[in-house]
Amino acid sequence: GAMRLGEVVHAMEARIESAIGTGEAPGALADDLHGRFDHAAALFEALQRAPAAAADTGLADVAGVAAPALNAGTGAPAGAPAGATTAIAPKEDKAPAAHLRVRADILDRLVDHAGEISITRTKLETELGQLRGGLGDLADNILRLRTQLREIEVQADAQIQAQANETRHAENFDPLEFDRYSRLQELTRQLAESVEDVALVQSGMSRALQLADNDISAQSRLTRDLQQNLLHMRMVPFANVADRLFRVARQSARELGKRVRLDLQGENTEVDRSVLEHMAGPFEHLVRNAIVHGLELPAARTAAGKPDTGELRVSVHQESNEVVVVFADDGRGLDWERIRARGESSGRIPAGRIPDERELIELIFAPGFSTADEVTELAGRGVGMDAVRAQVAGLGGRIAVSSEAGRGTRFTLYLPMSLSVMQVVLARIGDQRFAIPAAMVEQDQHVAAEELLPAIQRGAIAFEGIGEVVLRPLAQLVGRDPTPPDTDTHALALLRLGDDRLAISADEFSAPREVVVKNVGPQVARLAGVLGATVLGDGQVVLICNPVQLIARAPEPPEVVADFDLDSMAPESGLERVPEDGAGDESPAPLRAARTHTAHILIVYDSLTVRRVTQRLLERNGYHTILAKDGIDALRTIETQRPDCILADIEMPRMDGYDLTRAIRANAATHDIPVIMITSRTAEKHRRMAFELGADEYLGKPYQEEELLRLIRMHVGAKARA
Repeated sequence: GAMRLGEVVHAMEARIESAIGTGEAPGALADDLHGRFDHAAALFEALQRAPAAAADTGLADVAGVAAPALNAGTGAPAGAPAGATTAIAPKEDKAPAAHLRVRADILDRLVDHAGEISITRTKLETELGQLRGGLGDLADNILRLRTQLREIEVQADAQIQAQANETRHAENFDPLEFDRYSRLQELTRQLAESVEDVALVQSGMSRALQLADNDISAQSRLTRDLQQNLLHMRMVPFANVADRLFRVARQSARELGKRVRLDLQGENTEVDRSVLEHMAGPFEHLVRNAIVHGLELPAARTAAGKPDTGELRVSVHQESNEVVVVFADDGRGLDWERIRARGESSGRIPAGRIPDERELIELIFAPGFSTADEVTELAGRGVGMDAVRAQVAGLGGRIAVSSEAGRGTRFTLYLPMSLSVMQVVLARIGDQRFAIPAAMVEQDQHVAAEELLPAIQRGAIAFEGIGEVVLRPLAQLVGRDPTPPDTDTHALALLRLGDDRLAISADEFSAPREVVVKNVGPQVARLAGVLGATVLGDGQVVLICNPVQLIARAPEPPEVVADFDLDSMAPESGLERVPEDGAGDESPAPLRAARTHTAHILIVYDSLTVRRVTQRLLERNGYHTILAKDGIDALRTIETQRPDCILADIEMPRMDGYDLTRAIRANAATHDIPVIMITSRTAEKHRRMAFELGADEYLGKPYQEEELLRLIRMHVGAKARA
């Protein structure tokens, strides 16, 4: 129906052209143009009201209005005087929905408030559950009290009967007159009445709790609907970035002399506005990359039997709670030999080694890597694909690559539907929980201890139909004691990371649940592997983590280094690369945690507060910490994980610091581990005994943090040099 509107506007242009140089009175021309403009505005409003399904059926059907006949050659309504405004009445009485423009920051605040309401509701549900459990216990106690009171009454009646038998000789007295009912019987009757009163209160509270449950359930549905509607308001169609992609495709093709047809499919798929804003740049780079490196010149395509116009398809669809964006071209595919040659020349691939396709695909995401012969505005700078995957990983998504020689390359991006709400799996380690995006968890299962513990030592575990997969304890990845709990079975989860997989172990994995993602602030957001945080119903703050970005915290078992390349995962994980000499050189350097040894410090204190304070101090300064609550616990830990230095107190239960030092020095495998005593016992006899047993340093509390760090650096450095 837009053609009719176009005809009206073109007629206005023709009317202006015909009036130029004719000497027509300006007033008459202005009146005529005003009339035509009013008619065009009415047609435009009718098009806005039109149902989308009838977009090609003509003005009367499209707009739902009576389309007036137009005067030939003028475009004005037939029978309407010049300058007259024509009102077009819609056929339907139903008025179009009103639209209101809302600032994005206000909408974001509303979504945050809805999230807070959801968190508060979850807390209320938890508290109601506790109250429900308390009322259940109260009902059990009332039942037990009734049984006990009944036994007391029976025993009291038996005593009364015995007393009555002894006083049968008092025939002149009635039993009531004989006052055989003592104070005990009166108290049992009163106690029974009190129990019934308590039971009545408990019954009333149970009814009120049931009503509260019904109300909280109704409020839960309303909150969920509110949150979903607010999130839907944040959703925008993928077509919002279509113009940018078409513009990039046109400019790139024109500069390279290539012919490209960009086909956008599923552009009406809705994506969270924040996700689309974050990914607009990476989308443009993928389009540019496909045209520069993927599609051939027209002559080369014709010689290969292809159409001279290359095709780049961008398809968008929703899978579960993810948005899948596919960039596929029909070009030459990835040039494996060229990638391998560039990898060898840059030192990323050892000379003579023949890498597989998976390693070569990972290589294109390496920082500074490019196969272009010369640096141009479009290619050769080595900046782009690493930033694309880092951006995808930062949103909690992943990227997969596939290529077929002569047929083309496909980049598949898996992005979250929303950055405000996320499906997660809760992993428990002791009394602490961590959230993992549910989209990453391919499966979880329970494994017997005799199978898992050797696999942890080896660093890999086999899955049916998949083969060997790298295994790391989640506790090790988050900097906690990796010693598994003493149980018969352990929880194991298999994470899918594009074409790669990683297995992690924990005490327990929960079923997937929906949580509200909270901003963690700039200080925590800079930490690798932290995607955000959420608040559970019990008020516990839980970090949402990406275990892949934490893999470099774990030591590398030599048997599995080739199966899971830390270098290849670095671009996606966002791990910080630092110069080897620490001087700020911008050239690619090894991963800090993957290629250099980070000292492990064993902290042995019976005080939980002291353990945590010392742990935070050392981790802020780049050390890995292991915690033990006494000497026995420390010796068990040393058997499975050898520390580089030990900080120990003297007074501890089961085994004190003196006995711990004596045991460490008596063992040939641990006698060279530095031991630093930190204690409130500062007397000379305590100090002398510690040095006699083999302690390296002795600090009194409170100690200076810089002094402790200096001693650790000195002893760990001396041990490393030795």
